[in-house]
Amino acid sequence: MSDIDPVHASAAELARAIQGRTLSPVEAVDALLGRIDRLEPKLQAFTEVFAADARLAAEGADRAIRSGHAVGPLHGVPVVLKDLIDLEGRITMGGSAAHRARRAERTATIAKRLIGQGMIVLGKTHTVEFAYGGWGTNQHLGTPWNPWDTETPRTPGGSSSGTGVSVAARMAPWGIGTDTGGSVRLPAAFCGLTGLKVTVGRVSTWGIVPLSMTLDTPGPLARTVEDAALLYEAISGPDPRDPTTRGIQPEAPWSTLNRGVRGLRLGRMPASERDGVAPDMLAAYDAALDLLAGQGAEIVDIDLPFRFSDCMALTEITNAEAYFVNGSLAEDPSAQLGDAVRGRILAGATVTAQAYLGTLHRRAAMKEQYAAALEGIDALLTPTTESAAVALAAVDEAHLPSRFTRFGNLLDLCALALPNGFTGSGLPLSLQIVCRGYEEATALRIGQAYQRATDWHLRRPPM
Repeated sequence: MSDIDPVHASAAELARAIQGRTLSPVEAVDALLGRIDRLEPKLQAFTEVFAADARLAAEGADRAIRSGHAVGPLHGVPVVLKDLIDLEGRITMGGSAAHRARRAERTATIAKRLIGQGMIVLGKTHTVEFAYGGWGTNQHLGTPWNPWDTETPRTPGGSSSGTGVSVAARMAPWGIGTDTGGSVRLPAAFCGLTGLKVTVGRVSTWGIVPLSMTLDTPGPLARTVEDAALLYEAISGPDPRDPTTRGIQPEAPWSTLNRGVRGLRLGRMPASERDGVAPDMLAAYDAALDLLAGQGAEIVDIDLPFRFSDCMALTEITNAEAYFVNGSLAEDPSAQLGDAVRGRILAGATVTAQAYLGTLHRRAAMKEQYAAALEGIDALLTPTTESAAVALAAVDEAHLPSRFTRFGNLLDLCALALPNGFTGSGLPLSLQIVCRGYEEATALRIGQAYQRATDWHLRRPPM
């Protein structure tokens, strides 16, 4: 009999207990489904819960493990998937009421990899419509409730809102989101989680409803860096159906994960970027840098060739590609689309070929400028968001919360968001560790060093 609580245990702890046969997959799945039954009426994190199928899969995993036929170290561990990820025969709405009847004819590569390693899909989780928004709101299908405030509905972060809420509320140990401008890192920030934005090509997007084919990246939302590293390893690797993954080999981050930060050079964001950031977020950011410096990292002041807001203004790539995918639906006045998302999609109708290609050209130049400015620096550290989660009633859909995240997508970087404090009212704050493309192992190494010295990631929401 295991002495861990399957609801509050990390995914790594669950995996060790299941493989050690002190906890059965059936016990883990039953406990999590029981919590979903209790909390889901309020939190509304899921579009669909696969309770019967999850129990069947758990029984099969239990028999396989007990008979010595485990397919890998994650066999029997539950997971949730953002409702952009196709599972053959299941509905994939992509956050849109207009697609309530869209039944998938295929299973996404990322889902095949998880299932092939024996993981058990508990269900699909809500997303902002077409993944096109950072607050986590959804006008027609509903906005998941951020579990860190039991009284006031607050932004869960988007677009991977349901995955963020389900993992934070201990309805799942971890889950998959997607990130085009911050959509893994923003729910991580607002929900007190660890979220990894991978480099384009690290993880296949085949079978995932696209927003921007150039910028989309799937990635893990978890409660610890160790879990994020485990899930990252499980989903990464080349896929013949996704040409962006060609030649990019899977990465195992374990050889460097626990090396600490001594000798690393970490960039402090320019002082001018502190404007508009909440005082408690800045205090947590400064304290995180001080802690890492105390562990032997060198904190370096840097000058960037552009402001983060400059990257926010370069919308032509996402707008044009989103219009290519969903423009005809947005042009249909009878289609049930959210007002804000419809407006964002229709903005792509005005992007000329010259503007689109010009932005791609400017992006290439900015990537070179950024690389030159960060030469000799192992990571750039920033807050993940300007503030903690705001009340839904105060959300301005014209102002997106992706000031510190979007540049990572635009410049083909990778980044890790993780909790680094709380406001006086108990809302999570977040640190972002931004590394060069394909240096996810370095971001995870820095995050692991930080989490080994702090306990912010171990705190639980009040429900």
